[in-house]
Amino acid sequence: MRPVGSLNTPTDGCLDGRVCLVLGAGALSKGWAIGQAIAIAYARAGARVMVGDQNLEAANATVRFIQSQGAQAQACEVEVTSEVSVQNAVSNTVSAFGALHVLHNNVGIGKSGDSAQTTALEWQRISDANLLALHLASQAAIPCMRKAGGGVILCTSSIASHRYVGIPHLAYGVTKAATNQFCKMMAVEYAPDNIRVNALVVGLVDTPRIRNTLMGTYGQDEEAMVRRRNAQIPLGEMGDAWDVANAAVFLASDRARFISGIELVIDGGMSATVRGG
Repeated sequence: MRPVGSLNTPTDGCLDGRVCLVLGAGALSKGWAIGQAIAIAYARAGARVMVGDQNLEAANATVRFIQSQGAQAQACEVEVTSEVSVQNAVSNTVSAFGALHVLHNNVGIGKSGDSAQTTALEWQRISDANLLALHLASQAAIPCMRKAGGGVILCTSSIASHRYVGIPHLAYGVTKAATNQFCKMMAVEYAPDNIRVNALVVGLVDTPRIRNTLMGTYGQDEEAMVRRRNAQIPLGEMGDAWDVANAAVFLASDRARFISGIELVIDGGMSATVRGG
């Protein structure tokens, strides 16, 4: 298996001429984050990319890497639960690159631990980030895609939408399950506009996020947490951000022109087992 964090993405031009907006494309800390890898992979496949993130410096870091690869990208600061902010991100994309063909909603927050300790305000915040954000971004992007003759909307979901993953994660899992249904219903509604909509159902992957946000929930040191997560995967270890990015490039390209309304599971076989955490 290739090492975690390897930069191994398509460079064959399958997204030549496309303009992509990736929301949530920064990184929390050192290491490859999923949205960051997706933005880089789109650019390496030939797309021009608007890198959106709540943290502008994180977005700019992704842009600098893309530009170092000889590809085109710009950054924008965006708050995904703000209608005005999301509309501005779409407008900035069209102004910078002339069109919008691919929207990737790589957004998601949660609260792990005892579900009874999730307050109403926390539940609302999670729901807004994981669901309202998808609606706002898609609503803003669809007119641009219609003008372009079609497009692709992708949403990063989670294996927690399908099953218990070894730790309590109620609000996150429930809202990611709704993400899957959002994609299915949008896929049917906007098929006449030649707009494809799909969910990427991501399993256990090794990203900066798990080390920054899940350590306390697992109640173990970092090495023990990684061993526990690896043990849940039939292929023997967690995936990485590039495993998700490669799948995203495929779904965004014309190679997937007849694929819409699906949940593409990227989990190393985890969902095919009853192996616990």
